[in-house]
Amino acid sequence: MTHIPAKTVTLPVSGMHCAACSARIERVVGAMEGVDAAAVNLADASLRLDFNPAIISLDAVAARVADLGFSLGPPPPEHAVLDLAIAGMHCAACSTRIERVAGKLPGMVTAVVNLPGESGRFTFDPAVLSRRQIRQAVADLGFATTPASPSGDRLAERQRQAQAELAAARRQLIPALACAAALLILSMGHMLGLPLPHFLHPDASPATFALAQLALTAPIVWLGRRFYRDGIPALLRGGPNMDSLVALGTGAALAYSLANLVLILAGSNPVGRAMDLYFESAGVLLAMISLGKYLEASAKIKTSGAIAALLRLTPDTATVVRDGVEEIVPLDELEPGDTFLVRPGERVPTDGVVIDGTTRIDEAMLTGEAMPVAKKNGDTVTGGSQNTTGAVIVRASRVGQDTTLARIVALVRQAQGSKAPIANLADTVSFYFVPTVMAVAAAAALGWFFIGGAGLPFSLRIFVAVLVIACPCAMGLAVPTSIMVGTGRGARLGILVKSGAALQIAGDIDTVVFDKTGTLTHGTPVLTDVVPAPGHDPDALLAMAAAAEARSEHPLAKAIAKAGAAKNSVLATPDHFEAVPGHGVRARINGHTVLIGTAAFLRAEGIPADPTLAAADATLSDAGKTVVHLALDGAPAAVLAVADTPRPEAAAVVAGLQQSGIDVVMLTGDDERTARAMARTLGIQTVIARVLPERKAAEVARLTAAGQKVAMVGDGINDAPALAAADLGMAMGSGIDVAVESCDVVLMRNDLRGVPAALELSRAVIGNIKQNLFWAFAFNTIGIPVAAGALHLFGGPTLNPMIAGTAMALSSFTVVTNALRLRFFSPKGFSEKPADEAGQFVPSQPRT
Repeated sequence: MTHIPAKTVTLPVSGMHCAACSARIERVVGAMEGVDAAAVNLADASLRLDFNPAIISLDAVAARVADLGFSLGPPPPEHAVLDLAIAGMHCAACSTRIERVAGKLPGMVTAVVNLPGESGRFTFDPAVLSRRQIRQAVADLGFATTPASPSGDRLAERQRQAQAELAAARRQLIPALACAAALLILSMGHMLGLPLPHFLHPDASPATFALAQLALTAPIVWLGRRFYRDGIPALLRGGPNMDSLVALGTGAALAYSLANLVLILAGSNPVGRAMDLYFESAGVLLAMISLGKYLEASAKIKTSGAIAALLRLTPDTATVVRDGVEEIVPLDELEPGDTFLVRPGERVPTDGVVIDGTTRIDEAMLTGEAMPVAKKNGDTVTGGSQNTTGAVIVRASRVGQDTTLARIVALVRQAQGSKAPIANLADTVSFYFVPTVMAVAAAAALGWFFIGGAGLPFSLRIFVAVLVIACPCAMGLAVPTSIMVGTGRGARLGILVKSGAALQIAGDIDTVVFDKTGTLTHGTPVLTDVVPAPGHDPDALLAMAAAAEARSEHPLAKAIAKAGAAKNSVLATPDHFEAVPGHGVRARINGHTVLIGTAAFLRAEGIPADPTLAAADATLSDAGKTVVHLALDGAPAAVLAVADTPRPEAAAVVAGLQQSGIDVVMLTGDDERTARAMARTLGIQTVIARVLPERKAAEVARLTAAGQKVAMVGDGINDAPALAAADLGMAMGSGIDVAVESCDVVLMRNDLRGVPAALELSRAVIGNIKQNLFWAFAFNTIGIPVAAGALHLFGGPTLNPMIAGTAMALSSFTVVTNALRLRFFSPKGFSEKPADEAGQFVPSQPRT
């Protein structure tokens, strides 16, 4: 039997209105056989599903969700769809010919051409067939094509749909609020001394007074009919939600008022019953709850603004250059290997390599660096970055979902759709919340009626107030909205957090383990010292050493040659060069014999020791530097020191972490002396040296086993096992490929200040979540007893249902608005435009 691997899909869910809805879907779907995990994001209206397609199908899941009263959107299409406008067709023979030829293309699933509409829809396998090949095949038949519509992004489509729904809600809200205001004045105005016309006054004309209230209430009920359309069926299915509470509360008020209206019209105590109507409670409640939902939806749209901003970075078209001819094509037609032109002021359409021209590219969208970065032949460019000066020709290397920007968007989406462990409490409470509220409302009303001796109107008011003040929405939105906004803000700061769980764990970290090479240091050896023997010029000796080392491939030799080239525009060419593997080099330069290498190499060549240079060797070696000896014409001339220098911000970051109570550990494969020297420079007390890459994960596991909450910070490539072993893995630089699999946080900027910034972001988000949960729980903990008449037992007031409904409506808006404050989060000491000490850009380069 063929093994079918498990699949993960994220599907849109419609019909959810509160946390009770999302919790019910999550529990029911999660319990289905073949479903490994189901996570519902109320804020994003989506279901992330891990399932085994060999056991259960998406259709079965969709059917089960439909049984609960909700609708599951379609899964991402397995095949791509290309819609084309086709010009030049004159008859059915034309359209049939296109269908036949296109239908025979390898990878084509269906080809349907609409002759009257002059269009065609082609469904194909993008792994076999490209959009360009389809258009070329149609063009070869003599017909012109243009893309009828861009391949819309699912998030962008959801954003457009949300905006359309918001506009529709606004159109309904305005007349509802107008009717509610008139209803409130009509029903309550005379009690406040506002004059009413004689024919509307309850004492003079109770029937007209009651009918006018009904006339104003009816449009509000019609505009808010979805509360009944969704809430009552949910109640009948045994899964009541927030809409059920609203429907029951306002429905009871309406039913009671309609009964009194009938009795008024029948002449049974019309004046007394006119004062016992609750049309205004139902109408104003529905209007205020609708206002609260509108404000909530308006605020929720802003929570996904980070992704929308990233998506807007990519242009819709690219200027492809073929045989010297420029052609503007849709972005989704670009393929790896295509060459395209990027003019000044344009955005780079996809990842690629510059093959002609020079320019400066603004990469702030990835690194936050304010200064544009110089690009020349052979340099890489990233899709979405902004070209500032020159025009360049670029060869596409990665397109579509493989680009760096697409992967960043995918990481942010994944994080925004995930749950944090702190959400479990809210989910559990929300699931049982609505039935509990209904039971409390019924018990309070019956208690006041039978035990407290209150009349039916008072008991009804208690029943309605308890139902409408309860707000499971606030609890359901408390966690996901904060995570969505927080991870979006992190992305703008170059901190990509993969999940809500990682975001929560980051706030509990008490130990940070840094890899040394490439993380605490630049990862590239540089010349740091030139100590000449007495009577020698250090610059002249450096020029001689650089000329001798220029032909060597050794990393230390390259560091010396690079330093020499920086001081001398032209290096001398050796007349003779000989490399001695493992020891050094011999060279003949401008008539001088040059030896450069280890001290043992020079001794073996008969070069006598120099006390001054020997002392310098000892001092430099104790500082953790690698010492190279230089001899000139048979005499010792200098010692040169090469070292991997620390990042300029490393010492400050280490000090800041330690001041905040976090232990800092350096993990390295270097020898003990070199590691200790670097640790002293950076102020690190704990050093684990001589650790091979495969043993780094074991050392991290040892720390976690000791009860420490460990974050591992590495370069994302050779540190992958250690990143995965830590409680929290942080990958430095732009090594996003490995980071996706091995770590929890990607620090896109080549800046160690991202480490404390990520921990601070976590604390800010978790603090925001706790605030939301506190107010959501406190609101219901205090509000429900007050609505049930707890204060009235001691002579205090009762809670008017209209005030209860208004408070309930605004509670969700308050939670979302509080989460939106995270958009302005700014970590201490972490500029959005990182630079080195000289104010110049430090290029982000993944180590290999």
